[in-house]
Amino acid sequence: MNYTFASATILLILITDPIGNIPIFANALKHVAPARRPWVILREVLIAFVLLLTFMFVGDSFLRVMNLSELSLQIGGGVILFLIALRMIFPPPPGIEPPGIKGEPLIVPLAIPAIAGPSALATVLLLVSQAPERRMEWIAALCVTMTVSATVLVLAERIQRVAGDRFVVALERLMGLVLVAVSIEMMLRGIRTFAKQLAGI
Repeated sequence: MNYTFASATILLILITDPIGNIPIFANALKHVAPARRPWVILREVLIAFVLLLTFMFVGDSFLRVMNLSELSLQIGGGVILFLIALRMIFPPPPGIEPPGIKGEPLIVPLAIPAIAGPSALATVLLLVSQAPERRMEWIAALCVTMTVSATVLVLAERIQRVAGDRFVVALERLMGLVLVAVSIEMMLRGIRTFAKQLAGI
């Protein structure tokens, strides 16, 4: 898939899913003083940003070391995105969610895996592997994504209060539907490319 700056930014925002992370952050930060929460959120977003940025720079080397092709990464990334999208549309029952963390969380579970999860890591690897010469565009897209995530999460309580829980849930489902379409398109393109390679043998 030939991503543009805009499409890569939208894809990263869908995958990092700031709207879907609102209840995760609210649960993890409920034992943190309200005045301290914005700083914790910004710290966790920054940690996730550094991790994803690191993957952008070591992505090519990682693929070579693991002997992975762009095709396998595209199909595997599509599968992961599809599973993430299904979870967005059909979230697990509240009873099986992990309990809240007492005290101030660090790195886990907010930076990893809530923001920089497997799907986000696979996506930045895919972007760089497909167009390494456009790395600065992907870094800019990641910067925009992290800015959106930080803004949404810092304003999460206001968003829930103004828009209501139903609107947040509906928006989460809509993002999941879009991500399903993106993941299926990734898998179909990968399968078509694989079929062409087999036909050329």
